[in-house]
Amino acid sequence: MRRIGPFSNQPVVRADDCHIRYVMVRDRGCGLSSLVRPLSKAMETINIRSHSQTEFVDITDQVQDAVKKLEVSDGVCYVYVPHTTAAVTINENADPTVRQDIIMALDRIVARELPYRHGEGNSPAHIKGSLIGSSVTVLVEGGRLVLGTWQGIFFCEFDGPRNRRVCVKGLEHGVYPA
Repeated sequence: MRRIGPFSNQPVVRADDCHIRYVMVRDRGCGLSSLVRPLSKAMETINIRSHSQTEFVDITDQVQDAVKKLEVSDGVCYVYVPHTTAAVTINENADPTVRQDIIMALDRIVARELPYRHGEGNSPAHIKGSLIGSSVTVLVEGGRLVLGTWQGIFFCEFDGPRNRRVCVKGLEHGVYPA
């Protein structure tokens, strides 16, 4: 057993033949320890083809499918967009005008007419991607994403149309024998 940090509430790694089996996290408040086990399947990839320069694509169902393939029953799901002119966010999925309002507001915040220095001409897309962010974390309980009634996960395209990908990784949480 190798302690990562100097304090007892920091993770402890248990290694078996130099392969991490799980990470123990101690909670000093209640004295309980829990173990987080990396999943056997590394990652699922969602491929997206955007159809316009700016659009929000609801990927909630694809992320849920990825969680099922990753066999996450209780833990967290990380959704990451490896592109600098795209993003991912969680927002309302019941009314499509909310997405339109977000796009309108971002267009007002990030003006196209500024004297940007980036030679490709897509600086507004880079700025919007940075403002929204490249990842979200979603809790998983009973194999299902824990989202609010009106929430969905959206891939945000700011420099389309393009072929894009979204990476989904899961981390199972629970107590496992040492």
